[in-house]
Amino acid sequence: MNRRPVRPAPPIVLVFSANDPSGGAGIEADLLTVAALGCHPLPVITALTVQDTVGVGKVLAVDADCVEEQARAVLEDMRVAALKVGLAGSAENIRTIAGIAGDYPEIPLVVDPVLASGRGDDLVDDEMIDGLREILIPQTTVLTPNSLEARRLVERAGDNDIQTLEACAQALLELGCEYVLLTGTHDNTARVVNRLYERGLGLLRSDDWDRLPGSYHGSGCTLASAVAAHLARGLAVDDAVRAAQDYTWRTLAAGFRPGMGQIIPDRLFSTHPYRGGLDA
Repeated sequence: MNRRPVRPAPPIVLVFSANDPSGGAGIEADLLTVAALGCHPLPVITALTVQDTVGVGKVLAVDADCVEEQARAVLEDMRVAALKVGLAGSAENIRTIAGIAGDYPEIPLVVDPVLASGRGDDLVDDEMIDGLREILIPQTTVLTPNSLEARRLVERAGDNDIQTLEACAQALLELGCEYVLLTGTHDNTARVVNRLYERGLGLLRSDDWDRLPGSYHGSGCTLASAVAAHLARGLAVDDAVRAAQDYTWRTLAAGFRPGMGQIIPDRLFSTHPYRGGLDA
C-alpha cells in the first residue's frame, strides 16, 4: 500500500496570550497572523477575558501550573522556532513564562508588553510590570511597546525624568533585551513612525507609514506576532521587523468593523478576493 509522503512541518511559533472572544486581539490575533505568514501556531492560553470591540470587562488568569503544562507539553514534542508573549494575566504567569524561556535561550523571544486595552482598561498591576522589567524583558529578543507602554515601563523604575522616546528606548535596552521596536501609533504625528533600536548600537532603522483613520483592536498583537513569525522563518531581526510592519499595515488597511467599537485588522486579507483583498 502506497503512502503519501508527509510534508515537513512549517516553522512553529509558540504564543502565550489571553483569549479574546471578539476575535480581534489576544490569542486569536496571534493565531491568524502566524498562520497567515506560513507558520504553525501553538496557542498557550494565559487568561480568559470578557471583552468586545469596545473594551475589556474582566480578566481571569489561568493557573500558572496549567500555563506551564500547556507550554512544556508542546515544547517537548515539537521544534519551536520562535516564542511570542502577549497578555500574561498574572505576575505568577510572567514568572512561569520567564522560566520556560530561560530553558530555551536559543529560541528568539518576542514580547508585546500589553498594559492596557485600546479604551484604556488597565490590564496589569505593579507586580506584573515589575515581573516584565526584572525577569522577562532581560531575556527578550524583540520588545514591541507603543510609546505609552514604553514610558510606563520606564517610569515604574522611577525614571520619571526621561523626556524623549529615544531615551526611553535606551532605558528599556538597558534592562537586557536585544532590540526595542518602539511604535508610533499613539503619537500625535501626521504619519506613524516606528523605530527599531539595538542594544549597544542605538537606532537601527526607522520606518514611517500612512496613518489610517479609525482605531484598531489588536494591531499591536498582530505586529508582534508577525515579527515572531518572520524570525521563525529565518529572517534577520531588522528584515523581520520591516516585513512585519508591511504585513500589519496591510491588515489595518483591509480592516473591518463588525461591532460598535474598534476596527479589527483583517489578517487574512490576501485570501479574501470576494472582499477586495489588497494586492500582495
